[in-house]
Amino acid sequence: MKLTRASSYAIHAVAYMAQVKEKDKPIASHTIAKERGIPERFLLKVLKPLVSEGVLKSIKGPNGGYRMSKKAEDVSLLDIVQAVDGPIRGQAPLSEENKKNPLDTKLQSVCNLAAESLKAALKKVKVSELIKR
Repeated sequence: MKLTRASSYAIHAVAYMAQVKEKDKPIASHTIAKERGIPERFLLKVLKPLVSEGVLKSIKGPNGGYRMSKKAEDVSLLDIVQAVDGPIRGQAPLSEENKKNPLDTKLQSVCNLAAESLKAALKKVKVSELIKR
C-alpha cells in the first residue's frame, strides 16, 4: 500500500491535533501547517473532508480553527484515509475483448479480498496508538 500525499498530510494533522493539551481549543490551520511542514493550501484541502466525515470540527471566527470531534482512540487510519481519498475498493482492469472473462472475475475477487484486508488493517490502527511515546 502507498499512502497518498493527501492522506499522509491528513494523518499528520490529526495526530498533531490529538497531541494538543487543550483539546477544546481550536488550532489554526497555519499553526498545523507550520508545525508539520505541510503547505497550508494543501492542508486546507485535506481538512475539509475530515470535517465533513466528523473526524474534525471546524470553528469559525477570529479565534477559530480546527479541533478533534472524537477522541483519538475512536479515530482509525481507515477513517482518515477514506475521508480524504474515498472508499478503498478492489479494482482489476477488465479485458477489452471479453467482459465475461473468467480470469477477470478471479482477479476482481482477489483485488476485493486485498481491499478488505487493507481496510481491516487500517481500521485496527487508532490515532491514539500513533501518538504514544
